[in-house]
Amino acid sequence: MRRLVKGIKELAKDDNFMHSIEKIEVLVSKVLSLLMVLVILAAIGDLVIFLMKELFTTPYGRFNTTLFKIFGLFLNILIALEILENITAYLRKHVVQVELVIVTSLIAVSRKIIILDLEKVTGIDIIGLGVAVLGLSISYLLIRFSNSRKHN
Repeated sequence: MRRLVKGIKELAKDDNFMHSIEKIEVLVSKVLSLLMVLVILAAIGDLVIFLMKELFTTPYGRFNTTLFKIFGLFLNILIALEILENITAYLRKHVVQVELVIVTSLIAVSRKIIILDLEKVTGIDIIGLGVAVLGLSISYLLIRFSNSRKHN
Protein backbone atom coordinates (compact mmCIF):
# COMPACT_ATOMS: atom_id res chain seq x y z
CA MET A 1 0.00 0.00 0.00
CA ARG A 2 2.86 2.36 0.82
CA ARG A 3 4.39 1.65 -2.56
CA LEU A 4 1.12 2.64 -4.27
CA VAL A 5 0.88 5.89 -2.27
CA LYS A 6 4.53 6.65 -3.03
CA GLY A 7 3.92 5.96 -6.76
CA ILE A 8 0.91 8.29 -6.78
CA LYS A 9 2.90 11.02 -5.00
CA GLU A 10 5.72 10.61 -7.51
CA LEU A 11 3.29 10.79 -10.43
CA ALA A 12 1.65 13.88 -8.93
CA LYS A 13 4.89 15.87 -9.06
CA ASP A 14 4.63 18.62 -11.65
CA ASP A 15 7.27 17.31 -14.07
CA ASN A 16 6.06 13.71 -13.95
CA PHE A 17 2.43 14.75 -14.25
CA MET A 18 3.10 16.96 -17.28
CA HIS A 19 5.14 14.18 -18.89
CA SER A 20 2.20 11.79 -18.42
CA ILE A 21 -0.21 14.32 -19.92
CA GLU A 22 2.08 14.78 -22.93
CA LYS A 23 2.17 11.01 -23.48
CA ILE A 24 -1.64 10.91 -23.39
CA GLU A 25 -1.84 13.83 -25.86
CA VAL A 26 0.50 12.04 -28.27
CA LEU A 27 -1.47 8.79 -27.96
CA VAL A 28 -4.77 10.59 -28.62
CA SER A 29 -3.24 12.40 -31.61
CA LYS A 30 -2.00 9.13 -33.08
CA VAL A 31 -5.42 7.51 -32.66
CA LEU A 32 -7.05 10.56 -34.28
CA SER A 33 -4.59 10.34 -37.18
CA LEU A 34 -5.44 6.71 -37.83
CA LEU A 35 -9.16 7.40 -37.62
CA MET A 36 -8.80 10.36 -39.98
CA VAL A 37 -7.02 8.13 -42.52
CA LEU A 38 -10.00 5.76 -42.32
CA VAL A 39 -12.38 8.68 -42.85
CA ILE A 40 -10.38 9.86 -45.87
CA LEU A 41 -10.35 6.39 -47.42
CA ALA A 42 -14.10 6.03 -46.85
CA ALA A 43 -14.71 9.47 -48.38
CA ILE A 44 -12.63 8.55 -51.44
CA GLY A 45 -14.62 5.33 -51.82
CA ASP A 46 -17.86 7.30 -51.51
CA LEU A 47 -16.64 9.77 -54.13
CA VAL A 48 -15.66 7.02 -56.56
CA ILE A 49 -19.00 5.23 -56.20
CA PHE A 50 -20.98 8.48 -56.52
CA LEU A 51 -18.93 9.62 -59.53
CA MET A 52 -19.29 6.31 -61.37
CA LYS A 53 -23.01 6.19 -60.66
CA GLU A 54 -23.52 9.77 -61.85
CA LEU A 55 -21.36 9.38 -64.95
CA PHE A 56 -23.24 6.32 -66.15
CA THR A 57 -26.80 7.13 -65.08
CA THR A 58 -27.16 10.89 -65.55
CA PRO A 59 -28.82 11.79 -68.85
CA TYR A 60 -26.90 13.94 -71.28
CA GLY A 61 -27.09 17.64 -70.42
CA ARG A 62 -28.06 17.08 -66.76
CA PHE A 63 -24.58 16.39 -65.39
CA ASN A 64 -24.00 20.02 -64.41
CA THR A 65 -26.75 19.77 -61.77
CA THR A 66 -24.76 17.11 -59.88
CA LEU A 67 -21.44 18.82 -60.48
CA PHE A 68 -21.76 20.85 -57.28
CA LYS A 69 -22.34 17.66 -55.28
CA ILE A 70 -19.16 16.23 -56.80
CA PHE A 71 -17.24 19.41 -55.93
CA GLY A 72 -18.59 19.14 -52.38
CA LEU A 73 -17.33 15.56 -52.08
CA PHE A 74 -13.90 16.58 -53.39
CA LEU A 75 -13.73 19.44 -50.92
CA ASN A 76 -14.80 17.11 -48.08
CA ILE A 77 -11.72 15.01 -48.82
CA LEU A 78 -9.54 18.11 -49.01
CA ILE A 79 -10.89 19.29 -45.63
CA ALA A 80 -10.22 15.85 -44.13
CA LEU A 81 -6.65 15.98 -45.49
CA GLU A 82 -6.18 19.40 -43.92
CA ILE A 83 -7.46 18.11 -40.58
CA LEU A 84 -5.03 15.18 -40.85
CA GLU A 85 -2.27 17.70 -41.57
CA ASN A 86 -3.30 19.64 -38.44
CA ILE A 87 -3.07 16.49 -36.34
CA THR A 88 0.29 15.39 -37.76
CA ALA A 89 1.69 18.92 -37.39
CA TYR A 90 0.68 18.76 -33.73
CA LEU A 91 2.47 15.40 -33.40
CA ARG A 92 5.63 16.88 -34.93
CA LYS A 93 5.79 20.17 -33.03
CA HIS A 94 3.38 19.70 -30.09
CA VAL A 95 1.67 22.99 -30.86
CA VAL A 96 -1.55 23.73 -32.70
CA GLN A 97 -0.64 25.63 -35.86
CA VAL A 98 -3.25 28.35 -36.09
CA GLU A 99 -2.42 29.07 -39.73
CA LEU A 100 -3.38 25.51 -40.70
CA VAL A 101 -6.60 25.72 -38.71
CA ILE A 102 -7.57 28.96 -40.47
CA VAL A 103 -6.79 27.50 -43.90
CA THR A 104 -8.93 24.46 -43.06
CA SER A 105 -11.74 26.78 -41.96
CA LEU A 106 -11.46 28.79 -45.18
CA ILE A 107 -11.73 25.60 -47.21
CA ALA A 108 -14.79 24.52 -45.20
CA VAL A 109 -16.54 27.87 -45.68
CA SER A 110 -15.60 27.87 -49.37
CA ARG A 111 -17.10 24.39 -49.70
CA LYS A 112 -20.30 25.67 -48.14
CA ILE A 113 -20.42 28.56 -50.61
CA ILE A 114 -19.73 26.30 -53.60
CA ILE A 115 -22.51 23.83 -52.78
CA LEU A 116 -24.93 26.53 -51.62
CA ASP A 117 -28.43 26.25 -53.06
CA LEU A 118 -29.26 29.89 -53.71
CA GLU A 119 -32.99 29.13 -53.83
CA LYS A 120 -33.01 27.86 -50.24
CA VAL A 121 -30.88 30.46 -48.44
CA THR A 122 -31.67 33.91 -47.21
CA GLY A 123 -29.67 37.05 -47.69
CA ILE A 124 -28.51 36.94 -44.08
CA ASP A 125 -26.99 33.49 -44.70
CA ILE A 126 -24.97 34.83 -47.62
CA ILE A 127 -23.89 37.86 -45.61
CA GLY A 128 -22.83 35.57 -42.76
CA LEU A 129 -20.72 33.44 -45.08
CA GLY A 130 -19.18 36.57 -46.58
CA VAL A 131 -18.30 37.90 -43.12
CA ALA A 132 -16.82 34.50 -42.19
CA VAL A 133 -14.64 34.49 -45.33
CA LEU A 134 -13.55 38.07 -44.71
CA GLY A 135 -12.74 37.42 -41.05
CA LEU A 136 -10.83 34.21 -41.80
CA SER A 137 -8.94 35.89 -44.66
CA ILE A 138 -7.90 38.81 -42.48
CA SER A 139 -6.85 36.40 -39.71
CA TYR A 140 -4.82 34.39 -42.20
CA LEU A 141 -3.07 37.51 -43.52
CA LEU A 142 -2.28 38.72 -39.99
CA ILE A 143 -0.82 35.37 -39.00
CA ARG A 144 1.20 35.11 -42.23
CA PHE A 145 2.51 38.64 -41.71
CA SER A 146 3.34 37.88 -38.07
CA ASN A 147 5.13 34.63 -39.00
CA SER A 148 7.13 36.29 -41.79
CA ARG A 149 8.30 39.03 -39.38
CA LYS A 150 9.41 36.39 -36.85
CA HIS A 151 11.54 34.62 -39.48
CA ASN A 152 13.23 37.81 -40.74
